[in-house]
Amino acid sequence: MEIKEVYAKVVKDSRKEETIKVIVKTSKGWFETSAPSGKSKGRFEVKDYANGLRSDIKFINSLDLAELNGLLIGKFEDLLKLEKKIRGQLGGNSLFALEASILKALAWEDGKELWEFLGGIKIPHPVGNTIGGGLHSRGKKEIKPDFQEFLFVSGCRSFKRCVKINNIAYKLAGKMIRVAGRNDEGAWETDQTNEEVLEIMTQIQDIIKEKYGERIEIGLDIAASSFYNGNYNYKNPRKRVNKKNQIAYIRNLIRRYNLFYIEDPLYETDMSGFAELNKEKGFIVGDDLIATNPERLKKAIRLRAISALIVKPNQIGSLLKVKEVINLCKQFNIKTIISHRSGETKDDTIADLGVGFSCDFIKTGIYGKVRKAKLKRLMHIEKRLKK
Repeated sequence: MEIKEVYAKVVKDSRKEETIKVIVKTSKGWFETSAPSGKSKGRFEVKDYANGLRSDIKFINSLDLAELNGLLIGKFEDLLKLEKKIRGQLGGNSLFALEASILKALAWEDGKELWEFLGGIKIPHPVGNTIGGGLHSRGKKEIKPDFQEFLFVSGCRSFKRCVKINNIAYKLAGKMIRVAGRNDEGAWETDQTNEEVLEIMTQIQDIIKEKYGERIEIGLDIAASSFYNGNYNYKNPRKRVNKKNQIAYIRNLIRRYNLFYIEDPLYETDMSGFAELNKEKGFIVGDDLIATNPERLKKAIRLRAISALIVKPNQIGSLLKVKEVINLCKQFNIKTIISHRSGETKDDTIADLGVGFSCDFIKTGIYGKVRKAKLKRLMHIEKRLKK
């Protein structure tokens, strides 16, 4: 494949904040990827941009095409040549967008879509952010649940059916909670407490089972690092708890509400605490704890700290490392959840990566054009796979 042009530019994400788009041109056409951005970021994530957004854009726009083509990138593993060439010059957003656009071009040269090029045949189950709190929501009079996301996970036989059931659950939630608007991921905002929201979600779970004959699971993204300062400082209602009591509280919620999915229940360095909770049923999910970093994951595996992992490609930038992380998870029976960020674009690359890398789940949100773009892409892929 010969790259005829590569350039980057500034675009706006769903929060109207600046992010990067990278476009690669070959004789077959234009291939582009825009990177998302997160509001709540873990301390172990790589920098979005090595030296700022515009500096990264300038670097990409100054790439020597002769040298780039001289790398002879023809398969996924050849991204290593690119990473060695530009080591340290790009941040996570920029490297992800560049590599993904090159892979799309390679796939098209091979007569395939990206998910096919990566060899995937598995559609992940959708994890839908239904009700929001924490850093993602203001809430009525700034009173809100302390947990960042209240999630529904449907496990229907088809992805299209899963999306429908999640949508029904989302609409029911909008009728049953005290709504104070929608947050930056399209989830309902409320001034109710964590437990009040969970009570409503269990009611919705029962309605879905009775009326539609489908089992829908309940999940939480606690994002505990966002309210940790030596202790866990809750505001709704106000309480301050230590590590021991936080573990006891989360353990009680898991058992009381039969939680299926519990993301970041403790501070992002607390591997031992995660390991203690990982003795419970349900998936103990690491996001900030791991930050899509293979070395962090290896430590978590040694300590048996998690049973599932959030995969956010721009947390690490390198798609080679993304694949390494996913392969490690498969080796040690850890479920993978490829995920959007709070600041998104209509880019649907993570849908292809979710299928291409055979992830178990995809976290995309339920409401809004930038969230639905990923769901629509997966429904298209599902239709292709059924042919």
